[in-house]
Amino acid sequence: MMDWAAMRGRWFKSRTAGGAEPAPRPRVAVVTDSACSLPDGWVASEGAGGLVRVVSMPVMIGDQIYGEGTDKMIGALALALAQGQDVRTSRPAPGQFEAVYAQLADAGFEAVVSIHLSSGLSGTVDSARLAARSSPVPVHVIDTASVAMGLGFAVQAAAAAALAGEDAEQVVAAARASAVAAHILFYVPSLDQLRRGGRLGAAAGWLGNLFAVKPILAIRDGLVVPLERVRTAPKALARLEELSREELSRRSGPVRVAVHHFGNEAEAERLASAVIRELPGAEVMLCPLPAVLAAHAGLGVLAVAIAPAVKVPDDAGTGAGDGSAAAPAAGTPAERDVPKQAYGPAADAGESIGTDID
Repeated sequence: MMDWAAMRGRWFKSRTAGGAEPAPRPRVAVVTDSACSLPDGWVASEGAGGLVRVVSMPVMIGDQIYGEGTDKMIGALALALAQGQDVRTSRPAPGQFEAVYAQLADAGFEAVVSIHLSSGLSGTVDSARLAARSSPVPVHVIDTASVAMGLGFAVQAAAAAALAGEDAEQVVAAARASAVAAHILFYVPSLDQLRRGGRLGAAAGWLGNLFAVKPILAIRDGLVVPLERVRTAPKALARLEELSREELSRRSGPVRVAVHHFGNEAEAERLASAVIRELPGAEVMLCPLPAVLAAHAGLGVLAVAIAPAVKVPDDAGTGAGDGSAAAPAAGTPAERDVPKQAYGPAADAGESIGTDID
């Protein structure tokens, strides 16, 4: 049995490359939002190189507003979802991004790459674009058309490129390549939370009886789409595992997998273990779904995100941060081991569910 407790939040030491030239000082910073689900401690670690900033997305429970990541908020959200209380989310204000961009300019960065969750699910990209107009340094805003570690892997790929001394255009390319290559699947035991927020849209008829269906969903073209209707929770979980394995079997080269959960960590551990058995060389992470996403998916959501692995510069120190696609330029120092965490792959098409995280 995998000892997930020992692995959670742990970053593995890099393998040093003797005599390697130190990487140049990064010129480009990376900004994202709290829907990215980056591992605990990664942003503050040497692996992020001090160049990544995360702007919090508010979660409103009744008349109380919470920021992402506090234990108090997680407990309050779980209770509110269990009791069917009113839960809402909002995009960050442009002023929050303006302040972060200005801080990074003051810190000496020459440009910023601002990487965000799908514009089909939130207006966060619009807030970033408004703020970019008044930034003292150029800001490149990216709509990843993704969420959770589909977004997080893109942030880590961008950070790896920036740490390797790449310019803004190359950092943008690394983030976009990662986002395009990421696949996300997820399962929700109840559609009630999506229904409450009016998120089912045109797909409501496809999904059928809300209380009889255990749907497998995906992120495609930046929207939530239904893949399959399953009648029982055990069958839905088995199907999610099967779809994840199918996606892994289509991949060539190293991959990273994130398994997200909210209120069902044991099921997430079983799914992550199944992924490791299927592909022993995969880097697997296990982590809670960000509150801003769990507020819409509800208790018991289970998700898997899959993306190509990426090399990171040796200077990044402990705990590589990467997540996909194009590795930094040739000659970059040693590849490093990374932690384990989780979310889900995407597959087929379907009618989009009109989820809007605002």
